[in-house]
Amino acid sequence: MSKTLNHDLGALVVAWQRTHGRHDLPWQRNRDAYHVWLSEIMLQQTQVSTVMAYFERFLQRFPNIQSLADAPLDDVLALWSGLGYYSRARNLHACAQQVVARFGGVFPHTEEELKTLPGIGPSTAAAIASICFSQRAAILDGNVKRVLTRALGFAGDLAFSAQEKQLWALARDVLPPAVDMPTYTQGVMDLGATVCTTRQPQCEVCPLSEMCVAKAQGTPQAYPVKTRKLKRSAESHWLLCALNAQGEVWLSQRPTPGVWAGLYCFDMFGSMAELEVSLRQAGGTVQSLQVREPIKHVLTHKDLHLHPVRVELAQAPHQHGRWVPLPKALTLGLPAPIKTLLQHL
Repeated sequence: MSKTLNHDLGALVVAWQRTHGRHDLPWQRNRDAYHVWLSEIMLQQTQVSTVMAYFERFLQRFPNIQSLADAPLDDVLALWSGLGYYSRARNLHACAQQVVARFGGVFPHTEEELKTLPGIGPSTAAAIASICFSQRAAILDGNVKRVLTRALGFAGDLAFSAQEKQLWALARDVLPPAVDMPTYTQGVMDLGATVCTTRQPQCEVCPLSEMCVAKAQGTPQAYPVKTRKLKRSAESHWLLCALNAQGEVWLSQRPTPGVWAGLYCFDMFGSMAELEVSLRQAGGTVQSLQVREPIKHVLTHKDLHLHPVRVELAQAPHQHGRWVPLPKALTLGLPAPIKTLLQHL
């Protein structure tokens, strides 16, 4: 790849961002590393439209890194409830505590130091370093992979680490001068999100259209190449939706590690028979069971088939949970389907 091509790609993205890129996102108001970091974590696997409301609520509750580090994890998970991928929230809290403990509450400026923090991988570290501190650091999230593989005609199979490393090297080759890095980084992300989209790329308005190999080939949707597909699995769980005479619900915190680790949830069982055995041991009335239609909840690599079972109990089923008034329960850190069930008990 020629140096001219390298320079052209970076310069074209920078010029496009200044005129056509997004400038009204709440985390773009300044280059504060706390804001950029928070947005980058929230935007992993999540649409911008969903993140915006969560971002504003987080800043209201945790206006700076110190307030987030000082907060109980339960408060962080509660505010994250519904956003999914809850390991992000646990890492967010741990990262805030390490930034305070190790760096005096100030995010480090370099990629290498940023990557030592919980939940910050190479691409997130590069985003913070480049946007906030004008470091020549290359991001490589899903949107950027699509832009670069199409523009450069990179046909390496990204299912293999060696090919991904080669794309990282190319991503660094096309970086503009340090002074333009904040604009470039935001621009290449915006380009992938709004123009160079997965199914219907708008090649006619893309600033890279004249140099784009995929456009010249007429095969933009052939990039990026990734042949190895993740295998999906399915699990069925029976949920004990237990209430007492006071209208309180029985909730337990999910174990770590595991699905919904650290969140509050109904007790989960592998079968209806297991649930009934647990009820008998707790003095529950099996005949009063009301079984609702199962709910399908889609996770990244698996489908959960949830079978809610509503029952009234006179006593706690075990010692590892607690009775919670329904209004209070709805303020806890809850998986999305559990929150929905609580709202309809």
